[in-house]
Amino acid sequence: MKTIIASEDELSVVVDYLNATIPKDAIIFLVGDLASGKTTLTQYIARDRGVDGEITSPTFSLQQCYSTNLYHYDLYRIDNSEFMELGLFEEFDKSGWHMVEWGDKALKEFLLSVGYEIFTVTITPYKDRRKYIIEKS
Repeated sequence: MKTIIASEDELSVVVDYLNATIPKDAIIFLVGDLASGKTTLTQYIARDRGVDGEITSPTFSLQQCYSTNLYHYDLYRIDNSEFMELGLFEEFDKSGWHMVEWGDKALKEFLLSVGYEIFTVTITPYKDRRKYIIEKS
């Protein structure tokens, strides 16, 4: 487990740590309250990988795919059975990082049970910054 305290201007420290420690194929659960910075972290990761254009939370589309093996999911509105029925589970077989916002414990346990490598980044406010707790699940 690693804890990093950073402001938005210092997010490159978090991204650099993730790049150094997380393998090229992994599912990363982003955990935090509404407006905690989950999508902002994904934006910085995308920019670091050379993605141009607007990076937004896929709240209504459920998934955004980027050309650099970066996938972003927002599961706020759906439950696990709907996730499976929509065929999104198969997306995790694609090479790259899969950033999952609002994934629940049951989904994480299922993904672990079938052999996926899972990391969790928990984001919480900390004074005028954010605390990022990064751990392998």
